[in-house]
Amino acid sequence: MTDEKDNDRYPGIDRTNDRPVYVVGGGPGGLAAAAALRERGVRAVVLEKSESVGASWRLHYDRLHLHTTRRLSALPGLPMPRSFGRWVSRDDLVRYLEKYAEFHELEVVTGVEVSRIEPAGSDWLLHATGGRELTGRAVVVATGYNHTPHLPDWPGRDTYTGGLLHAGDYRNPVPYAGKDVLVVGVGNTGAEIAVDLVEGGAARVRLAVRTVPHIVRRSTAGWPAQRTGVLVRRLPVPLVDKAGDLMCRIAVPDLTEQGLPRPDTGLYSRVEQGAIPVQDVGLIDAVRTGRVEPVAALDAFDDGKAVLADGTRISPDAVIAATGYRRGLEGVVGHLGVLDERGRPVVRGGRTPEQAPGLYFTGFTNPISGMLREMAIDARKIAKALS
Repeated sequence: MTDEKDNDRYPGIDRTNDRPVYVVGGGPGGLAAAAALRERGVRAVVLEKSESVGASWRLHYDRLHLHTTRRLSALPGLPMPRSFGRWVSRDDLVRYLEKYAEFHELEVVTGVEVSRIEPAGSDWLLHATGGRELTGRAVVVATGYNHTPHLPDWPGRDTYTGGLLHAGDYRNPVPYAGKDVLVVGVGNTGAEIAVDLVEGGAARVRLAVRTVPHIVRRSTAGWPAQRTGVLVRRLPVPLVDKAGDLMCRIAVPDLTEQGLPRPDTGLYSRVEQGAIPVQDVGLIDAVRTGRVEPVAALDAFDDGKAVLADGTRISPDAVIAATGYRRGLEGVVGHLGVLDERGRPVVRGGRTPEQAPGLYFTGFTNPISGMLREMAIDARKIAKALS
């Protein structure tokens, strides 16, 4: 990714500057920030712990496509090819990130994991793999929203002898053909994996639901849900809740009899609490036809069985936990007082914490307007602040 020759497109970059801006993480948020900084003549060095950019995207399940449109998912300075289609696949997104780093001639150093960041006078000191100590004028933390898989410590989990894995380790339905599978968690990942299993030949698929989700159509009459998310995100929450309820009643059938009733709280109220609606990629039809069976939440394991919140005991062949991720920032910046009670940065984009000037964050929210779109906006704000 790096190239020591003169750069005709960015003649103001000084690669000998030993106090660059360090960008921690080589996913879309980090690459976008580095490209935006480079465009403004600021040297940025991306530190990526794996051996390639876009590492977390490479590990997602095979059928994954973005729920955001190609046009609204591109990063600064490079459109996505039309050949990717409207809903970009996982593999195409990985190819795009590789091309993005190459196109912008970004300085990407792979195999370097940052374990701690701390102030050093007016600079920042990064402790990294192999005892490295790196000094930069500023730091952009972009280690990702889906950093550390979260597997709940269900009672009896350690003694459960059935197949149990986190959704982050699920790739495709081939190993589950003809089997009885319980998917735990009804966010976008759990919903899509459940549909993938049904279509891939699983004998029975149950979906454990603790909190009934809002379900929206990914696109209605050609209008993507993402564009609605962009339009409404600054409107009053009660107004959006009412509009969202009306739209869902028109577009989404009542699945109460199938075990998936309508939520009793507003769609946007949930978003403000960090819960993104499920964008339908087949779940509605699968539940309506009985191919995916909503059941009560998983509470424990006992004597080789899964115990649900309503007392039901079932014996699936496999349990796939779509139970989310943690940001994993506590060890890196937790000592700086820049995280909230849920481990998320207290600021993002072009703002830095009052107690930590020069420390920036991007990619730690999951807005209904689209994560990649927000990363692109954050990147420009960060570059403007640092230039």
